[in-house]
Amino acid sequence: MTLKPIIAAGLVLAVPLGVASRAPQLTHFEFSEPHMGTIFRIVLFAPDEAAAQQASAAAFGRITALDDTMSDYNPQSELMLLCGHAAGPPVVISGDLFRVLEKSQDVAEKSGGAFDVTVGPLVQLWRRARRQHELPDPESLARALRLVGHEKLLLDPRARTAQLLKPGMQLDLGGIGKGYAADEAIVVLKRHGIARALIAAGGDVVTGSPPPGKAGWRIGIASLEMPEKSPTRFISLHDAAGQPGHGGQRPRSRARPRSHQECPGCFAALRPGHRAGRQYGRMAVSAAGLRGARTRRFKVPVTARSRAIRARL
Repeated sequence: MTLKPIIAAGLVLAVPLGVASRAPQLTHFEFSEPHMGTIFRIVLFAPDEAAAQQASAAAFGRITALDDTMSDYNPQSELMLLCGHAAGPPVVISGDLFRVLEKSQDVAEKSGGAFDVTVGPLVQLWRRARRQHELPDPESLARALRLVGHEKLLLDPRARTAQLLKPGMQLDLGGIGKGYAADEAIVVLKRHGIARALIAAGGDVVTGSPPPGKAGWRIGIASLEMPEKSPTRFISLHDAAGQPGHGGQRPRSRARPRSHQECPGCFAALRPGHRAGRQYGRMAVSAAGLRGARTRRFKVPVTARSRAIRARL
């Protein structure tokens, strides 16, 4: 059987040109669109091009809607409108935004605040520092830190409301938004009869059922100390998600919101409902799960439905 390598979202997919399976025969398709400041890539197996096109279009439509909800760059997004009511009364929000915030609060509690979506003021400072090539001054950091803390975000599940207790608070869903969108896109694909799929979003990755004839999507775990070295550890995943702390961006420091201490980059690959295991580093994926297939590293942050948490090393 001939193999055709296909590069997608930092992945090298070794895909059989002819996949032997039960009727109808499934064919490999790949689609990509820009969303949420990155490229979302959908790799799937479908009976024909029409089915693949229809399913992927619906998945991208769902991603677009979620971007309109959770973006912190769009001043008219639901998230930013909520932040505009900081220190005001509770605000009724959509089911999507509530689920993301509820999961974020759950992870914040379980991680002791290592994951915290109220870090928006700090994120804004570091974005400015990156643009200006100048570190934030201590006074600015201190002011931003006073606005951070997941206990300052109140959620009411019965009324489906959110309330930010201090003026100037800002939420940042960068650690969960793209992963949630990838999760939801997988759900849309399944509703369209496409179960065998992988979605990569600038680092976030969610997998559905494995490629035809394979036990899972082959994941290579690369070393943080030697990032250019080919992975020597591999796992096979299906219906799962993965997450590292950093994906090779500079500077490499990840700060805990309250103490501003470094939180090392880490990785976890989890099945839905499983507890976080030990975390390792970057990941590489060979979508067809073939031995010896070339791999390339990519970062894979947490997703909401995976119930992953950023456990510290």
